[in-house]
Amino acid sequence: MRISSIRAPLAAVLATAVAAVTAGCAALAPDPPDTVEAPELLEPVAFEPRTPLQTRRFELDDPSQRVVGELQVIRTRDDDTFVDIARAYNLGFEELVAANPDVDPWLPGEGAEIVLPTRFILPDAPLEGIVINTAQMRLFWYPEREEGDPVVVYTHPIGIGRIGRETPTGEATVIDKATDPTWYPPASVRREHAEKGDPLPAVVPPGPDNPLGRHVFRLSMPSYLIHGTNKPPGVGMRVSAGCVRMFPEDIEALFPHIGRGTPVHIVNQPLTAGWHGDQLYVDAHPLLEEDDRDAERLIVATVERAMALAGQPLGTVDFSRAAALLEDGQGLALPVLRTSPGAAHHVAAARRIENIIEGHSPVDADELAAEVDGVARAGGSGGHD
Repeated sequence: MRISSIRAPLAAVLATAVAAVTAGCAALAPDPPDTVEAPELLEPVAFEPRTPLQTRRFELDDPSQRVVGELQVIRTRDDDTFVDIARAYNLGFEELVAANPDVDPWLPGEGAEIVLPTRFILPDAPLEGIVINTAQMRLFWYPEREEGDPVVVYTHPIGIGRIGRETPTGEATVIDKATDPTWYPPASVRREHAEKGDPLPAVVPPGPDNPLGRHVFRLSMPSYLIHGTNKPPGVGMRVSAGCVRMFPEDIEALFPHIGRGTPVHIVNQPLTAGWHGDQLYVDAHPLLEEDDRDAERLIVATVERAMALAGQPLGTVDFSRAAALLEDGQGLALPVLRTSPGAAHHVAAARRIENIIEGHSPVDADELAAEVDGVARAGGSGGHD
């Protein structure tokens, strides 16, 4: 079931779930508090830009921590686009579009306030190696550590497989890596391009026309790769033939640290949740088009698990807020307890930061549209792209 009219059927599903939990879990509050509507900060906030916070590397206070980073807001200059903003602040194009649905991504204009969704909730997966959440379109890397050292995580936006060429989920390892790879398009990809009047050569040498970019990790999943790209604007979108694309500078930074045998966990978790401080945070992204899971049950299961791990009472959660976050699909990690202020409060209170964009991408809307439509797609080294 998809998101249409999600709030009404959620009540019935939730009633069953809460009844079951009440019967078997003493941690559930017997008398859930009434919803408290905290005042929304709707008045304009003075824009006094501060230094941007780190968006790539986070050190966890303890291994159970799942929420990292903070929401931030910038003001655009006249020629800024979402392509420029995304790359400067370690975000994907669609992440920015979803977080700012009322803003033109190509002409935001001088002085537009853009919400940066730079608070992340880590996927429910082992804290080791590489974790990829396709619904979130993000990669997380956990460096090896000595016993007693804190858990450190790096995160970067990624591009994933388009509809019909979905990036698979499952467990894998890195079996090889290369710099300046040669790409051997598989027969299926060459046939697809030929049918569209865009024939591919049998061999694409290293260089600016190679869709793999300068660095590549080959996975134990046959024909699937994590690689750079010669078309960075496609990072953060569904434009590949199944492989995972990264910004050139991101995979270059990872390349020396990822060895053969590194575990790779690929999950599809549109909803992630985690307890942090005194709040339950939920980060909701739209279900991928091919994902036919029941959205209401997904909400209940994800929230129930997060609260159980935190040892917190399920009755304090405002499930209608979690449902609204999934329906809106803005990818803003926000609190969902009954006593939490609403989304407008958190956006208004977000850190206002300096605009650090140094250059502007030459790509325009037509070129990016061509990328999305598959006119300029490529595949993986000896496999998909």
